[in-house]
Amino acid sequence: MSSTAQTLAGKRIASLLDENSFVEIGGYVTARNTDFNLSEKETPADGVITGYGVIDGSLVYVYSQDVSVLNGSIGEMHAKKITNLYDLAMKTGAPIIGLLDCAGLRLQEATDALNAFGEIYTKQVMASGVIPQITGIFGTCGGGLAVVPALTDFTFMEANKGRLFVNAPNALEGNEISKCDTSSAAYQSEHAGLVDVMGSEEDILAQMRELVSMLPSNFEDNSSYIECTDDLNRVCPELENCAGDTSIALSQIADNQEFFEVKAEYAKDMVTGFIRLNGATVGCVANRSELYNEEGEKTETFEKVLSARGCKKAAEFVKFCDAFDIPVLTLTNVKGYKATKCSESNMARSAAELTNAYISATVPKVNVVVGEAFGSAYLTMNSKSTGADMVFAWSNAQIGMMDAKLAAKIMYADADAATINEKAAEYAMLQSSALSAAKRGYVDTIIQAEDTRKYVIGAFEMLFTKRENRPSKKHGTV
Repeated sequence: MSSTAQTLAGKRIASLLDENSFVEIGGYVTARNTDFNLSEKETPADGVITGYGVIDGSLVYVYSQDVSVLNGSIGEMHAKKITNLYDLAMKTGAPIIGLLDCAGLRLQEATDALNAFGEIYTKQVMASGVIPQITGIFGTCGGGLAVVPALTDFTFMEANKGRLFVNAPNALEGNEISKCDTSSAAYQSEHAGLVDVMGSEEDILAQMRELVSMLPSNFEDNSSYIECTDDLNRVCPELENCAGDTSIALSQIADNQEFFEVKAEYAKDMVTGFIRLNGATVGCVANRSELYNEEGEKTETFEKVLSARGCKKAAEFVKFCDAFDIPVLTLTNVKGYKATKCSESNMARSAAELTNAYISATVPKVNVVVGEAFGSAYLTMNSKSTGADMVFAWSNAQIGMMDAKLAAKIMYADADAATINEKAAEYAMLQSSALSAAKRGYVDTIIQAEDTRKYVIGAFEMLFTKRENRPSKKHGTV
């Protein structure tokens, strides 16, 4: 191992991997180019440490940019080391993790650096859907380098020192960093939705380890199963009260109540993340109308509607799960689409993307209706007709075209209030109840909220050997 292991970049690798497991590759590589002032400078490992190690015993490949060498800038050999690492990762079927801290392309190497950078993009695209790709941003990640985390599956970002941008805040017309720091972790998490997790360096390295332990190594070899130490038939007595904040509901359902949420700060009306059920990793998508803090205080409320951002967030997540053969659990509580001018410009396209993602996914799909499920918004959330293999509904769930009272007002526009109420009650019973949906085969089983865990575990166990053929095509266009 070269002396680069003692740098900050090397220490990050050591913190990420199991103790003493890292093996460096290419530690003696230096810059080839000698133009301008490069011949006078030392470039140990050409500014990036590459190699492999294990996380909880599972093989991973990792590269970490060394900001002490030419500010971590990407040159020809720097990029070649990363692309070689990608080749090894794809050959062996193991995740690859990039720890970024970089000033950008190396100016002295010009087109050599630019070409090599393009080769990184190419390897990332080739690896997409083959092996999990994870990025951590600890310093600057600007310009074309910002495309790198966007091409990976999950992005972690240091909350204070991390900077992610295509154009720096001060380069945006009418903006400056003091007005709106578009490069900050907070902005990229809350507004751009590119960052999945932000925190201190120590926190995000620990959470990277947790995420890797839940993911399969590649799209063919699922090594993410562990022995379940929780009761498979455990009753969740408080679950019915968690229909608003479904992140809490998912925690209740999960083995040992562990839930790894991704993109928690973006489109908070939609929850995405991973749990384990009977030791197996399951991807989760859920509508959310309330948000509670760790003290149990309600901090935010949301309409029970699909937003454009929420649909986009969920669609990307479902596509990832399908690519890596991870089953998908959906908790539905939605009554329509968000009605604002801003949302309307992207609403149809985003809803189409989520609908397409669910229908296209061939992994086991289970839906639990925990509240309302009205109109085409319910179809977008993976109803029976849009591909759900099993649909459960809590006994108090409402499933139908729209709210019963609204339907009565439309059908009996000239009726008095008493008649409207009478017809609304009749409509709710005949057309909008979980029972009426179950009688038509749109719901497989009506369950009590507290029994959700055992029912979804049973459903996924039954669906374990699911196989589904689709029409032969190159790929979809949505």
